Amino acid sequence: MSDAPRPAGRSRPNDDADEARGGRRRRSGGRAGNARRMSAGAIAQRPWQLVEASDPWVEPLTQEGVQAIHDGAMRILEEIGIEFLNDEALALFRQAGATVEERNVRMGRDWVMEMVARAPAEFTVTPRNPERALRIGGRTLLFGNVSSPPNYWDRQNGKMPGTRAQCRDLLRLTQAFNCIHFAGGYPVEPVDLHPSTRHLDVLFDKLTLSDKVMHAYSLGAERVDDVMEMVRIAGGLSHEAFEAQPRMYTNINSTSPLKHDQPMIDGCLRMIRRGQAVMVTPFTLAGAMAPVTMAGAVTQSIAESLAAIALFQWVRPGCPCVIGTFTSNVDMKSGAPAFGTPEYMRATQMTGQMARFYGLPMRASGSCAANVPDGQAMWETSQALWSAVQSGAHVIYHAAGWLEGGLVASPAKFVMDCEVIQQIQRYFDPALAATEEGDIALEAIAEVGAHGHFFGTAHTQARYETAFYQPFLSDWRNYEAWEAGGAQWTETRADRMWREIVAAFEPPPMDAGTREALSDFVERRRAEGGAPTDF
Repeated sequence: MSDAPRPAGRSRPNDDADEARGGRRRRSGGRAGNARRMSAGAIAQRPWQLVEASDPWVEPLTQEGVQAIHDGAMRILEEIGIEFLNDEALALFRQAGATVEERNVRMGRDWVMEMVARAPAEFTVTPRNPERALRIGGRTLLFGNVSSPPNYWDRQNGKMPGTRAQCRDLLRLTQAFNCIHFAGGYPVEPVDLHPSTRHLDVLFDKLTLSDKVMHAYSLGAERVDDVMEMVRIAGGLSHEAFEAQPRMYTNINSTSPLKHDQPMIDGCLRMIRRGQAVMVTPFTLAGAMAPVTMAGAVTQSIAESLAAIALFQWVRPGCPCVIGTFTSNVDMKSGAPAFGTPEYMRATQMTGQMARFYGLPMRASGSCAANVPDGQAMWETSQALWSAVQSGAHVIYHAAGWLEGGLVASPAKFVMDCEVIQQIQRYFDPALAATEEGDIALEAIAEVGAHGHFFGTAHTQARYETAFYQPFLSDWRNYEAWEAGGAQWTETRADRMWREIVAAFEPPPMDAGTREALSDFVERRRAEGGAPTDF
């Protein structure tokens, strides 16, 4: 696909044509947010809710281990330093008393810990629909969609560069599934849109197709400022109301090893100065961009995160910050990234311990290295998701739709992952561990005795509809029934299901005047040239 600008007048931001589906019209599917059945696919799902993790965290580190990693991270900051390629950040560090030599910044541990202590342990992000507000911190688990792959895969097309139509479909899935709490970055990069105005078109689609919490890429001042303004307009907010509390967030990655670049730090500084949330997530691959040992990789990741968080707290004390982890390993035979590995799981759990040590909310991810939605894709993703849950992560990025190490987004994989996410959420349903008299069920046990069954008891009849998790994708029939029903493998069923969900999709309500204001803003910024690029 070309990145050339579109002809004038083509593809206005409120156009809803979808050439990938042949211009097919949508049927009403009801408002997102309530438990319902999709008219096109008989898909039942759990209601929108913020799930609380109730189990003890998995903590592989001893207290001595926590202290060792903390001391190692502090020594990196004090003795080795972190490079900041952002001139404003360097000036701010000098003001704070750090040692700045060219672009290398060294900072004392006492100052770092003083700054980190300013960050809130919990905060709330409120999108245009306040019923979708997200509490970040405590024991709340939040799951988000796949973000940023340049490529797309489905059964009909195979692998191909992403398009706006495909991005829209993935945004519809993001909105339709109640188990997905927030919209991350572009669920697939629409390379048919010119980079200078891509953010305008995609954010228009995100804000009109979803009412969940939004994200801005920190990839240049214009993109960050434009997205903040669009979120403000979509929420019908004054500038003062927008800045009074978090309404959106950005996520940045360090350039491992030991480096933060210009645009990402700039974007975070812009966001925190307007009261918005930031997540700092080093992307450290052990054996390549970090030491080959998990302890070394986690130590480096912690140092890279805290350096940026300390800066942000210096600039705006109490600004909402999240420490992120994306520490995995490479295949030492090929150098290719690996995900959902035992090393990935342990690194995530270790980082969870460190996040609690610093009193910071934590971000983790779902991920896999598989190229298609197969068995490998699901076991790696499941291991990644469960490690995030076990670690005490609050924000779980890339939870649905990720393939090929983040290079591919797949709508069928999205559906398959949502089945796993729903099961995780059901796992934490307090009803499963309830021990009231009716839960112990002594009367039913006495009624059945040693020679009956529980199917027909009053106890079962009163509870059977909600007693157990009911899947929307899994097939629990025996082989003969499955074969008679068409012998469809999981990905085939998921492929059919995502198309039915998208066909039945109805966008969340938006005031006509607000939509027009968004469209006018996009057209004005397009006329002004959007964001500068290297093209």
